[in-house]
Amino acid sequence: MGCCGSGAGLTATLPAARASNEEVLLASRVVADGIRQTDLAVPTIHCGACVRTIEKALGGLVGVESARANLSAKRVTVRWQSNGGPPPFVETLKRAGFEAHLFDVESDKDDGALSELIRALAVAGFASSNVMLLSVSIWSGAEAETRDLFHWLSMIIALPALAYSGRIFFRSGWRALRHGRTNMDVPISLGVLLAFGMSVYETVQHGPHAYFDAAISLLFFLLIGRTLDYMMRERARQAVRSLVRLAARGAFVVQADGTQVYLPVEEIVPGMSITLGAGERVPVDATVSKGDSELDVSLVSGESVPLRATVGATVRAGTLNLTGPLTLVATAKASSSFLAEMIRMMEAAEQGRSGYRRIADRAAALYAPVVHVAAFLTFIGWMVATGDLHNAITIAIAVLIITCPCALGLAVPIVQVIAAQRLFKNGIMVKDGSSIERLAEIDAVIFDKTGTLTSAAPRLVSAEHIDSASLKLAAALALHSRHPYSQALVEAAAGLTPSPVVFDDITEQAGFGLQAKAGAKVYRLGKPSWALASPESIVGAASVALTQNGQWMTGFCFEDKLRTDAAVTVAKLQQSGVRVEIVSGDRKGPVGLVAAALGVPYRSGVTPNEKVARIKSLSAAGHKVLMVGDGLNDAPALGAAHTSMAPASASDVGRCAADFVFLRQSLLAVPLAVSVAREARRLIRQNMALAVAYNVVAVPIAIMGLVTPLIAAIAMSGSSILVVANALRLKGVEGSPASAAPNTISAAAILEAAE
Repeated sequence: MGCCGSGAGLTATLPAARASNEEVLLASRVVADGIRQTDLAVPTIHCGACVRTIEKALGGLVGVESARANLSAKRVTVRWQSNGGPPPFVETLKRAGFEAHLFDVESDKDDGALSELIRALAVAGFASSNVMLLSVSIWSGAEAETRDLFHWLSMIIALPALAYSGRIFFRSGWRALRHGRTNMDVPISLGVLLAFGMSVYETVQHGPHAYFDAAISLLFFLLIGRTLDYMMRERARQAVRSLVRLAARGAFVVQADGTQVYLPVEEIVPGMSITLGAGERVPVDATVSKGDSELDVSLVSGESVPLRATVGATVRAGTLNLTGPLTLVATAKASSSFLAEMIRMMEAAEQGRSGYRRIADRAAALYAPVVHVAAFLTFIGWMVATGDLHNAITIAIAVLIITCPCALGLAVPIVQVIAAQRLFKNGIMVKDGSSIERLAEIDAVIFDKTGTLTSAAPRLVSAEHIDSASLKLAAALALHSRHPYSQALVEAAAGLTPSPVVFDDITEQAGFGLQAKAGAKVYRLGKPSWALASPESIVGAASVALTQNGQWMTGFCFEDKLRTDAAVTVAKLQQSGVRVEIVSGDRKGPVGLVAAALGVPYRSGVTPNEKVARIKSLSAAGHKVLMVGDGLNDAPALGAAHTSMAPASASDVGRCAADFVFLRQSLLAVPLAVSVAREARRLIRQNMALAVAYNVVAVPIAIMGLVTPLIAAIAMSGSSILVVANALRLKGVEGSPASAAPNTISAAAILEAAE
């Protein structure tokens, strides 16, 4: 996965305070030319204000390209220019009030926060129920002496509960104030303490009113909302943890003298020979060099049927070896494996800043100053109007509490998290939360043909009639490409002796083919019009030609099989109002046959640049284009489209360029993803409307003095619960129907169409 860089989270645990430049370099990975990425764990992130503070602090450092905080994963991803050495990430976050350390997957375990929240919730619930019982007696008309006694008893119960349960908010609010900033816990803490302090004053002065019940019940309802929020985000993290558990910790590596040494997975590099016993997980992406076994590949393909693994087969990190011993040759480091890429995509799914989320973030950023000013003006207004200090403070506290933007802060990310989970359960990986929003907007889909609409494993036709020397030569070239036709050539030549030709240099031109030099000879394997010096010398209807110095040697035809449910996929997309077309670099005959079978328009023989031009043409006409492709030649088009998808069998570059990767064979992943994205957009709009309507209605009522602090707490928590409950409705989106039988396009039909 060279284009993706090495994996986040596969580093040693390093303490924050002693994170030297060398340690930061060791824990970082290269993501682009001159750009490195470092992942930091920041356990004290808990709200949108924290996210904005962290991103602003790190974004202002010299050399930092971008900083993105993930609230659910409590992670910060920083990209920085490697030429000047790592900026002081940890020290900067410490000055901003956040403890941080270099992220380690092994240390990303339960941090005890949920247990702390549940204990605080239990204490607050117990205390509030008992104080409420005492308050009922007071409300029933108790005598002054009894009222005073019950006020003192209420204070005795409320004080320890307030200290224990309230520290969730007090600790966060004080940390923010100590570093010269605010967050949503500051006004919450202020409201609770003011209500309690005013009640203590009333009790000492033998006053008729005390709000111990309101103060402790307020904490109880706030903790309900906070606990639900944490549980939803924890569910998003569990999906990542389940993938992490599939990663092997190490493997036995065969040394030059034949001995075996157990190495940690981080020390295994491409080219090493690995022995893998039955029942063990594949540690890194590799190819089988010896042995015959079956693999549980449900992680990669979603298929429950084991896959046969023989010599030459490609195996993915995290898949389980079921039946026999295998010898593997590593093709990628653990940090660049397919499993590591999946983990990164899951972690990134909630980080995206969609348009709706940016609106919510800006609104939440205005929250602290606006709510404090509103509460202060309310206090002044009621003091001027009535002169009643007790009443003015009570109403100001209610305003402080009821205006908490928890619902607004949850409106977008909670839907994005659930949508990403929904897609993941259906074998669709999401790279960025904003991709879901873009997918909901698409009204046109462009499909590549080979490896996308058709199977990623085409079969060479009439291999027995092809000259064995030419087939072996073509297979030796094809070993250096992951194109489906190249893999078919390698498979067809698996039983033959290797070609004696030794190549000096091999390059691949996206969309055209492979070129190699052997002494004075130049070999090309690819599109006939490109491989031949004179296109007029094309022989037959071959899809791939092998040439020497521009002269024809032989041609190859392949049998394509449409992916399962390809026809149903196109029909479902068209029914949803999306236009579909095929844009392929393959020849007119094979492309036209597939297009006719699916009933869609097509363009054949196009170059990568022409694919991009077609997307730009549709975009200029007002269309939002989804590109679905798998090859190296599709990468520019995947990047140019409004959003993009690729199958798991795609090239490394193709998967890196795509916004979504679907792991299963069925193309129904495409309409399912569109359906989920559109439903998520609808729920986000509803949540935004609910959050805005709540504040429009609740704030004026609170300012008018018609809401007590307790009712304000119930209303504020209720709005958050309503938003979460509405987001959970996304789980009700219907999934894909059962897969249809695969369609095969025969070689004879291809030849007939070509003629």
